[in-house]
Amino acid sequence: MKNILRYTISLVLAGGLLWFVFKDINLNEMLDRFAKSDWRWIAVSCFCLLLAHVTRAWRWGMLIEPLDHKPGIVNSSVSVLTGYFANYIVPRMGEVTRCGTLYRLERIPVSLSFGTVVAERIFDVIILVLMIGLNFILEFDRLSTFFTDFFQSKIGGGSQSGGSGSGMLLSILIVGLLAIAVVSIIVFKNASLRNKLQQNAVIAKIIGFAQGMLEGLLSVRKLRSPGLFIFSTILIWVLYYLVSYVLFFCIPETSDLGPLAGLTLLVVGAIGMTAPTQGGIGAYHLLVGNVMVLYGLSQNDGITLATFIHGAQMLFMLVIGALAFLYVLIVNKNKVEEPEQVSAAN
Repeated sequence: MKNILRYTISLVLAGGLLWFVFKDINLNEMLDRFAKSDWRWIAVSCFCLLLAHVTRAWRWGMLIEPLDHKPGIVNSSVSVLTGYFANYIVPRMGEVTRCGTLYRLERIPVSLSFGTVVAERIFDVIILVLMIGLNFILEFDRLSTFFTDFFQSKIGGGSQSGGSGSGMLLSILIVGLLAIAVVSIIVFKNASLRNKLQQNAVIAKIIGFAQGMLEGLLSVRKLRSPGLFIFSTILIWVLYYLVSYVLFFCIPETSDLGPLAGLTLLVVGAIGMTAPTQGGIGAYHLLVGNVMVLYGLSQNDGITLATFIHGAQMLFMLVIGALAFLYVLIVNKNKVEEPEQVSAAN
């Protein structure tokens, strides 16, 4: 009942977000643009996406290897693909499905593989945070003006110039980061204060999450090839960047967008994909569609781009994920039939 309720809520949330995004969009015009797009770039994007997931499977194997298991790259890749396939059906089911699939194919205990998935996610969060910081540094003027104008419109300001508004935002960010650093140092050095804070459930979760991230980061020292692990992590995110960036060239209105627009799209899109909806549906369209306005696109063009990118990825993952799921069924069926044949022969 709990799972049904969670699925229903996520479905309703996705539907509500999609309605909000598309309520003023001419869908016939959007479909006409899709029909006239250069579909060769979609093939390139899908290849990059598949390669990114295979690389993720390769990296996952590196985390599992120190636990005295060495899964094959094919079975690891199939497990990763079925996990993403499950996420498009039931949010947050991908990790469990992925580990369960690997158990069926390689007999690696779920308790072991799931711990490595958590560690893997910690590294991905760290990379995403670093990219958010890099994106904000490289596009500070554009992003700060956007957020300054947004907050000024909400609080009734607007008399400040863009430059002074950006300077104020930068000052707030610097002061906020310094305050967080000072508080963190005080809490770290004061054991009694740290124990009191940990009695609060919310703070305990934040501290636990931070400690988990640190442990996950340090766990790379246990790997047999830390350099390959770091290389594969960077390669995964480079491929994720290319998955979206090459699709700029499919549509004439977006073909002139530069590499920095691709970085912004990657960061904002990754945040949208974390929403509790099937495959980030709705949230991805809303965030990407609006942020692309910063690069000279109309909101209609931004939403068209977001729909095109998300739709291409979703359709490809549903197809390739379904094939991976069929592969698991066939392999399992063969494993069941083989013992039966041996028993009959005896």
